[in-house]
Amino acid sequence: MSQPNPIHPQVTVGVDVSKATLDIAIGQTKSPFRVSNDSKGFDLLLAELAKHPITLVIMEATGGFVAAAACALQAAGLSVVVINPRQARAFARTMGCLAKTDRIDAQMLAQLGDVVDRHPERERFIRPLPKTEELMLAAMVTRRRQLVEMLVAERNRLSRSHSQTQKSINTIVKALNKELEHITDEMAQYIQKNFKAGAELLNSVKGIGPVSVATLLAEVPELGKLSRREISALVGVSPMNRDSGRMRGKRTIQGGRRRARTTLYMATLVATRFNQVIKAFYTRLVQAGKPKKVAIVACMRKLLTILNAMIRDGTLWNNDIVDKNASTVSQG
Repeated sequence: MSQPNPIHPQVTVGVDVSKATLDIAIGQTKSPFRVSNDSKGFDLLLAELAKHPITLVIMEATGGFVAAAACALQAAGLSVVVINPRQARAFARTMGCLAKTDRIDAQMLAQLGDVVDRHPERERFIRPLPKTEELMLAAMVTRRRQLVEMLVAERNRLSRSHSQTQKSINTIVKALNKELEHITDEMAQYIQKNFKAGAELLNSVKGIGPVSVATLLAEVPELGKLSRREISALVGVSPMNRDSGRMRGKRTIQGGRRRARTTLYMATLVATRFNQVIKAFYTRLVQAGKPKKVAIVACMRKLLTILNAMIRDGTLWNNDIVDKNASTVSQG
């Protein structure tokens, strides 16, 4: 990329992503332009960006349509931030922009990029370049989840269907079960080959099954690389204050990575029954008068903190060590 020119200030870029196209706004003065959302469009985009002293590119997380473009920009050495579309829309409304088109969205993202670029914790927003192995595992985890959803839908239809269509539904159920078994085996083999060390650590925890291991490795590759507060906020199990003046509102959790949080929730439910440390922690909270939902969330946060420390230190789960040093581990 071109070196910053002192005569021209560095600029941020907003990219509005759709299935077929990318709308790009470079800074606040240049008119947005459009390229296709494919390798040819990426080449045109990078050629145009090379003419400017780009400091940050900000994009919306639009389903699976953003991944390829983000990777292409990162591979070119650009800092990329991928944000939730809800956050981008909230910023636009704050700036008094109620209209919505692809070009307007790109311009608003560029303005938001200026704010993020000046943020004292700027690096926290920048998306790390995913490894090829992480992308492959994430694709398999996503496909397995889709198969499970289709299988549940077909089974639900079976109970309400006419006898004329039950044979067809059973055929689809059988095919989905076969494909689900295939993708699960393929995923297990891939993890054994590429994520063996991390998988062994996570598998040592009662409550964490093979599917949970795969999901956590795919959805939270930052495990072991962040502090306990950062990893809790990333997944979305960190309680948020709701205070104003003398009012003290209920603490709630929100945002974060929904699929990882759902997996962590299910693992925690199992852990509160069969994991000695988590079960004792949950029981203590409930006996202290905490609502069960609050206790579950606290257990989710504790379990995630311990997993983060285990991956960081390369240590297997040990009830005696974890229980004895729970406060120390929780500060990981």
